[in-house]
Amino acid sequence: MNDTSIPLCLDLIGTLTPANPQHERALGALKRVAFDVAMLPFRADLLQWLREERARGRRVVLVADGDPQLAEQIAAHLELFDEVARTDGGGSAAERKRRALVERFGERGFDYAGSDAADMAVWETSRGAIVVGDRKLSERVGRTARLLHFFAAPKPTLRTWIKAIRLHQWVKNALVFLPALLAHEISNPAVLLQAALAFIAFGCCASSVYLTNDLFDLVADRQHPRKRRRPFAAGLLSVRAGIYVSAGLFLCAAVIAAAVGGLFVLVLASYYIITWAYSLRLKRIALLDVMTLAGLYTLRIIAGCAATHIEPSFWLLALSVFLFLSLGFVKRYAEVDDARKAGKLVGHSRGYGADDLPLILSLGTTAGYSAIVVVALYINSPESIALYHHKKTLWMICPLMLFWISRVWMLTARGHMHDDPVVFALRDRVSLVVLAALGLIVLLAI
Repeated sequence: MNDTSIPLCLDLIGTLTPANPQHERALGALKRVAFDVAMLPFRADLLQWLREERARGRRVVLVADGDPQLAEQIAAHLELFDEVARTDGGGSAAERKRRALVERFGERGFDYAGSDAADMAVWETSRGAIVVGDRKLSERVGRTARLLHFFAAPKPTLRTWIKAIRLHQWVKNALVFLPALLAHEISNPAVLLQAALAFIAFGCCASSVYLTNDLFDLVADRQHPRKRRRPFAAGLLSVRAGIYVSAGLFLCAAVIAAAVGGLFVLVLASYYIITWAYSLRLKRIALLDVMTLAGLYTLRIIAGCAATHIEPSFWLLALSVFLFLSLGFVKRYAEVDDARKAGKLVGHSRGYGADDLPLILSLGTTAGYSAIVVVALYINSPESIALYHHKKTLWMICPLMLFWISRVWMLTARGHMHDDPVVFALRDRVSLVVLAALGLIVLLAI
């Protein structure tokens, strides 16, 4: 009996696609978004091999366990399978698949492609094994079955999870240290500890929201040129794992917040609620979206005050509102301009159209320069005189901020801005030099 006479049977979840279509369809139902199998991340190398095998005359069978209708939809979309083999009865998933294939093709009458060590029961009764996974799994399968082909598939690593929880975004939470720093209380161990706990709580809370948002935005992310590489959109992490980790991070944030104090809990709860309001609705309302973004950044500063029991500074809060309002407009300008250039801007994107770009630029630059006016007024205020012995040195902050804000907007208008200006600032050498210079100026003024 030659190879082409042996049917090639393929598992769906984890093998044909690294994602779990059943879980993703359930998420789509929660958000009232229609589930489209065409948006699933299929393994391109495996699909190419299957097409070559089918072209040689092999019968290709998709094994449907749990939801045959979903498997039928995927088979119809790929136009690659000769039939969909359904499983039934009790036992584990592997046992159901083994029983269905043996009854349909007989023992040793089929080759089986899988990706889970639990499928050993299926491979043991197959004629040959095709493994999608890592080398350890292929070596294990090879000891009990004839290994015909191996497709390397990346497994989630610590780096994968770090990317998923957006650990680099935690730098935004450093704003909780700002009240203590500018009040010259950062050297106080008790104050520093409270600020550090607030920083961790904000990070866990924000990461929890990032994970849940990514799960709900799978379809949209897979159509985005950059976001489709995110771990959940690429299928590197499962929906179930994302839900568990998101819940765990939220619990950590709640416990740490309770340890910091009741006032901080209220601020963090406000941040959490507003973040969800932004994600679900506010980000699609023009102007209100960027105002919400500025408010979320300012809440971090308020949280720092709540954690350290330092009186909020009017000047610091005003600076935060204007500065982050400007950066919010930078974010929207970059997104709308990218959509316009790609020809994907139909009507209004998140409340903005292509005709709004000049207005966004004008509003954004005005907000940025207003932040510098706030700094100038503060330098000449009684509060500044009380904290700084060489306050004239602080005037050097103004030209540096003028340069930085102007440069950010020039790059944005030229189409060279990352869709997250904070991420841009962390990677931009000029921005880092300006930040270091600002820190040095403050030290010299004390």
